[in-house]
Amino acid sequence: MSSLPANTEEPFAKALELFNLTLPLNSTTLHQRYQELLVTWHPHRYANLTNNPTKYMQMYKKAEAMTKEVQAAYTLLKEYLEHHGHAPS
Repeated sequence: MSSLPANTEEPFAKALELFNLTLPLNSTTLHQRYQELLVTWHPHRYANLTNNPTKYMQMYKKAEAMTKEVQAAYTLLKEYLEHHGHAPS
């Protein structure tokens, strides 16, 4: 990943890992995985746990954190593709 600035190599690798993707990367696959992860981690998905308020709040907070992480990783990967046309090799 030498074509990445030094301070983004680790976040880029973590983003690929979160999305369970490998190189080469394309925007269609990236967007598809993004949508899948958003569905998986959407906080309201855990509404069926309302009969257990403690568990619901734990899962809701975890889902909020994961949604933010997914969005940040998507932004990083998408910006790289937009600026370079392909993922680094």
